Amino acid sequence: MFRRKPVTALTVGLTLLLACANTTLTSTWRAPDVQGVSLVGKSIGVVFITGAESERRSGENALARELSARGARGFATFLLLPGDQHLDAEVAQARLKTAGADAAVFMRVVGQEQRITYTPGRMVGPSYRGFGPYWGMGWRTMYQPGTVRTDALVSVETLVYSLPDARTSQLLWASTSRTTNPAGLDGLVRDVAAATARAMANEGFLAR
Repeated sequence: MFRRKPVTALTVGLTLLLACANTTLTSTWRAPDVQGVSLVGKSIGVVFITGAESERRSGENALARELSARGARGFATFLLLPGDQHLDAEVAQARLKTAGADAAVFMRVVGQEQRITYTPGRMVGPSYRGFGPYWGMGWRTMYQPGTVRTDALVSVETLVYSLPDARTSQLLWASTSRTTNPAGLDGLVRDVAAATARAMANEGFLAR
């Protein structure tokens, strides 16, 4: 059973969670005309879209590290493209190009759900055939109560755009991921960044 909740500024109740995080890519897309395109050695500006500045810094730094570890030159953009300045797209793209970016990666949280799983209680009945069998089984039989488990599922969208010049760009690759029970925002971003970089490497965009 799923209960949908609104996405907030990514305090999203993640501190409630006790289970280990697990991130999987639920969908990926690659532009059909970019076979052989590699971002190894290229400069990539990373943008983590969120209303909280500290979360943006953490997210961009984590993804930039993952990209750099696989041969690209990832860099955070929170100083270059501050969210409170509300830059239009042309100005933002021009700043990225001036900074030497060959591509830009956007990441943002697009959904949060709670999954509630109920396991009913059970009891193995004792034998009623006689006093002796019942006495032994009755004392040893324990009722096992039901359990309720709540998991948080957080979905993140990642988009990779080329920046061939100051005015044009192309969507190269996209993915949607789902993380189960992330350990706070930092844990969520680390897991998604690592899974995204692995997938991009498998597609040939980054080094394995």
